[in-house]
Amino acid sequence: MNTLDEHWNAIFSTKADCELGWYEKDVTQTLKFIDQIPLNEPATVFLPGAGTSVLVDELQARGHNIILNDISDEALNKLKNRIGPDNRLTWLHHDISKPLPAGISNVDLWIDRAVLHFLIEEDDIQGYFANLQSAISLGGYALLAEFSTEGAPKCAGLELHRYSIGEMTERMGKNFGLVQHEKYTYTNPFGAPRPYIYALYRKNNG
Repeated sequence: MNTLDEHWNAIFSTKADCELGWYEKDVTQTLKFIDQIPLNEPATVFLPGAGTSVLVDELQARGHNIILNDISDEALNKLKNRIGPDNRLTWLHHDISKPLPAGISNVDLWIDRAVLHFLIEEDDIQGYFANLQSAISLGGYALLAEFSTEGAPKCAGLELHRYSIGEMTERMGKNFGLVQHEKYTYTNPFGAPRPYIYALYRKNNG
């Protein structure tokens, strides 16, 4: 049986970006939330499961420092080849459910589109939220976009843990206040609707 990194490497090495079930050519839905955040410039942004997302290009254009994380080194290499060298980028080949390595900067914004829902073991989910909670600076933000409870039970051949706003908010913990959330139906490259929930949180004193 393949490990998770082998599973994702196989996907990113054999499929073009536009063939990926989560591919977005237009990231307006995510930018709509980001544009509501009073970020200092340049802000430090953490992208778990960055993959080959074009959101990276948008954040680059805004001058932010970006920590690009993925369990797949194949995905990160494809992204490097596309966007080229940039000293504002930090590359982090790492399983986001495991403790972050020492030396990772605190961040102003954590943006997760379609990563958390792939974690189905309780220890992995708790590990993810521990990383998020410790990485975000006081006053910083987290934007999570995951399959909702109305969404498909599987993606990329893997079972998913789908989220309600209630569960997501509970797992975020008392130090994070919900700023805004909404349901959003994404249409994937194959024309299939995928119900998501988008939720923006701010870290406070608790």
